[in-house]
Amino acid sequence: MIRENKILFNLYQIYKLFIFYPLLGASTVILGLMSIFLALVAGQKTASIPGVIWARFNSFFTPMFVKVKGTENIDKKQSYVIVANHQSQYDIFVLYGWLPVDFKWVMKMELRGVPVLGYSCYRIGHVFIDRSNSEAAIQQIKDARDRIKEGTSIVFFPEGHRSSDGRLLPFKKGAFNFALESGFPILPVTIKGTGKILPSNSTALFPGKAELIIHKPLPVNGYSRDNIHLLMEESRRLIESGM
Repeated sequence: MIRENKILFNLYQIYKLFIFYPLLGASTVILGLMSIFLALVAGQKTASIPGVIWARFNSFFTPMFVKVKGTENIDKKQSYVIVANHQSQYDIFVLYGWLPVDFKWVMKMELRGVPVLGYSCYRIGHVFIDRSNSEAAIQQIKDARDRIKEGTSIVFFPEGHRSSDGRLLPFKKGAFNFALESGFPILPVTIKGTGKILPSNSTALFPGKAELIIHKPLPVNGYSRDNIHLLMEESRRLIESGM
C-alpha cells in the first residue's frame, strides 16, 4: 500500500537516483577491490567477507529488512547444492547477506566482463558458465566440483531466470545433476518479498521486507538420472511451501 502512494514513491525515486545508486556504485567498487586483495593474500573464504558487508550495506540503505528462518537446518561443515527461487536482483543481497554458508554462485559468463565486479567474482571462485554453449557450460560446471568441498556450497537458481510474477517457473536439471555427481545434499531455500522491492525487469525500486526460509536438506541417496525428476519435484514442493 505504501508503494502505491505516488508522492512517497516519487520522493523515493529521487533518493534512489541521488543517494542510493551512488552508494551502490561506490560500495561495489571499494568492496570488490577489497575482495580481490583478500583473495590474493588470504584465500577465497576470507575474500567472501566483503560480499556480506556489500549486501548488508546496500540492504540497509534501500532499506530492505530481512527475516531469516531455518538456520538450524544448516551444518556448517557440510557442503550443499543450494537451490532457491528467483524473482528479483535483490535475491542476491538476501543470499549474500543472510545465508550463513560459505558458497559460490553459478553466474552467466556475461557478468565476467563487468569492471571490478566480474574480476572480483572470478578471484573469489564463483562459477561462470557460457549459456550459449551447452557443452562448454557442462564442462565449466564439472570443473567447479573441485572447488566445492569442506563446507563450501554452490548456489543455483534452478528456474534459470527471474520470475516476472513471483510464481515458480519450471526447474532445469543442472543443479540436480551437480548434486548427484558430487553427492552433496540439496538445500532448498525460499526467498519472499524481494519481488515487491525490485520487480523483475524493472527499475521501480522501493523499500520493503524480505524473508529467507531455509528448508531441511534433501539427501541425494537413492536418486539417479532415471528418477531425478522426483528430486526436482520435492525441492520445488519445499520451496513453494515457503511462498
